[in-house]
Amino acid sequence: MENVRKAINRLPKVKLANLPTPLEEMPRLSKVLGGPRLWIKRDDLTGSVFGGNKLRKLEFEMAEARNKGADVVISDGVLQSNHARTVVTAARKLGLGVVLVLRGEEPREYDGNLLLDRIFGADIRFVQVEWHETGTVTKKVFEELQAEGHNPYVIYFSSPIGSVGYVNAFLELITQARKMKLKIDHIVHAAGSGGTQAGLIVGNKALKAEVEVIGISEEPDGDYLLNTTVEIANGCTKLLGLDFPITSEDVKLLYDYAGESHGIVTKEAIDTIRFVAETEGILLDPVYTSKAMAGLIDLTKQGRFRQQENVVFLHTGGLPAIFAYKNELR
Repeated sequence: MENVRKAINRLPKVKLANLPTPLEEMPRLSKVLGGPRLWIKRDDLTGSVFGGNKLRKLEFEMAEARNKGADVVISDGVLQSNHARTVVTAARKLGLGVVLVLRGEEPREYDGNLLLDRIFGADIRFVQVEWHETGTVTKKVFEELQAEGHNPYVIYFSSPIGSVGYVNAFLELITQARKMKLKIDHIVHAAGSGGTQAGLIVGNKALKAEVEVIGISEEPDGDYLLNTTVEIANGCTKLLGLDFPITSEDVKLLYDYAGESHGIVTKEAIDTIRFVAETEGILLDPVYTSKAMAGLIDLTKQGRFRQQENVVFLHTGGLPAIFAYKNELR
């Protein structure tokens, strides 16, 4: 563990998150489901305006941006992007300008993450393009800012340097578990762009912890997420000087709970938000964590976990989107 920690500490980092986040038991949920001991890692409490997993990654990505002398950062996403909102708040905390390239038509009413982006004064560019065309638009914005005399830096959804934040998170989790004399058997989390799972897998393999890391995809497209996760994880090991490869066999992804596509909330997700709120007093988001928890609950009912095992649910945040889906949740 110390060798991995030293490798992480050699990389530039800025403090953005309130760490460590709590590791809490969910005894009522365990009892209702009649399954294993269920725990929750509260990365919805990382701080800086509704928290979330992206803040851990930005500690390393923003450090790289500052080291390159950036005065403005660029990021893209959909209208309710948690990533974009976290980039905005981190940029403002560090005194940087921020431009968001958001895919979709500007709405008449601002809500959720988009409202927060506006409050924090982001320069928002609404674009009517397909997701695979967003990179071209972002490149044009980059060149435009350069022409104006800025030194821009692009922050992507997930990256090898960002995934180091979740190698660090895995070390943090194992350290907490050891102090509690707790053996973690499984980690279940929402998988969206690959960086969180990549970091967890690298940390797990580096420590030889033998924890099963299960990503619940929020989109039904399997190959892209799998290949991206492997690519990011191998980039992460290279950054940390670790001498083992990550292959597709190391990545456990489930697509059964994704629904039609990104951003389309499922009935199971809505039911899960209410169920966990009423059972444990914990709020999930409609796009990511509710689908992941729906998966965890279903796997438990299927008998996927043994009674004596400890299963940790990683709460990756995303709570402002609750307000953008108010009609569905009503």
